[in-house]
Amino acid sequence: MILVTGSSGFVGSALIKRLLNDGLEVRASARSCLSAEHKGAQYHQIDDLTSTTDWTVALNRVQAVVHCAARVHVMQDDSTDPLQVYREVNVHGTLNLARQAAEAGVCRFVFVSSIKVNGEATQLGQPFTADDVPSPLDPYGVSKQEAEQGLRVIEAQTGMRVVIVRPPLVYGLGVKANFASMMRWVSRGIPLPLGCIHNARSMVALGNLVDLLVTCLKHPAAAGQTFLVSDGEDVSTTELLRRTARAMGKRALFLPVPASWLEVVASLLGKRAMAQRLCGSLQVNIDKTRSMLGWVPPLTLDQGLKKAVEGLKR
Repeated sequence: MILVTGSSGFVGSALIKRLLNDGLEVRASARSCLSAEHKGAQYHQIDDLTSTTDWTVALNRVQAVVHCAARVHVMQDDSTDPLQVYREVNVHGTLNLARQAAEAGVCRFVFVSSIKVNGEATQLGQPFTADDVPSPLDPYGVSKQEAEQGLRVIEAQTGMRVVIVRPPLVYGLGVKANFASMMRWVSRGIPLPLGCIHNARSMVALGNLVDLLVTCLKHPAAAGQTFLVSDGEDVSTTELLRRTARAMGKRALFLPVPASWLEVVASLLGKRAMAQRLCGSLQVNIDKTRSMLGWVPPLTLDQGLKKAVEGLKR
């Protein structure tokens, strides 16, 4: 039996579908009921992920846990103490689950962390690696790092093997937030001032992340390790938009505005973080993932984009 938390979320939902298709016994934990496509999974309602949540029933007969549930990164967090709010869910809630999982005899705990543990940006051609010294800069990234540290302590104390996966931006069918907005801009044929961006960013298709999580559940070499994941191809913002348009059967329209101009205007408008994401680089090196697990991303970037744009047609 495999327990998946956050099973109604973007990643958790896709993971459950894959596990069921593989013929595995799955228990899905979430606040809301499962969708029709998850018929066959056991549903366990959990109202909150906190330091006091009781997981006894959910962990009955479970051999492995994939922990996807989290307080996700919020672009404009109005909490008076954002770090404390993130800690309650992402640190205390995660470690409470892990301790109870170890006590229940769970053998493997796969934790979906974030590349934000490594940091917010890289120099062009100098990607993050799984063994870099963590350098999170925002409350979300800090909370994920603290959860990772706590999980390693529990692993050492109990023998339950922990696998940590740090994804960058995840995209695919049903993606929301900024990536969905970007696809809508391209779909509408809006000329974008992003024709001169020469950065490099790593992303991961939803299907690729799910495939790695499944691999981490069963591969002997995954135990006790931390892995980065991506599609294995880095692209500039300009190239990403161009290939997204191609996946739609459209042509992207660009205005050749220099990146330096965009950054200046964005700073004046209080949008420096957005400009950094559009113009800056964030690359990850997945050599460790490939070599230790023999893992190859099953989807190319273009295949992932085709699946992502399907959501706009529905």
